[in-house]
Amino acid sequence: MSIIINIDVMLAKRKMQSQELAEKIGITQTNLSILKTGKAKALKLSTLEAICKALNCQPGDILEYVKDDK
Repeated sequence: MSIIINIDVMLAKRKMQSQELAEKIGITQTNLSILKTGKAKALKLSTLEAICKALNCQPGDILEYVKDDK
């Protein structure tokens, strides 16, 4: 199972920089980078909600499930 986090895609669509998003949602750029690269082991629903609010999108715009071929 693999979950892809498409924050970069939404940032590009909204013409927003990572730093601006980090400030709007109240997390560090380092933590946002961990989310963007898919290295995060968990994502709080409150953080997902803040991202969706800041980017004016739905959770499905941010999260994508890709089935592993194992």
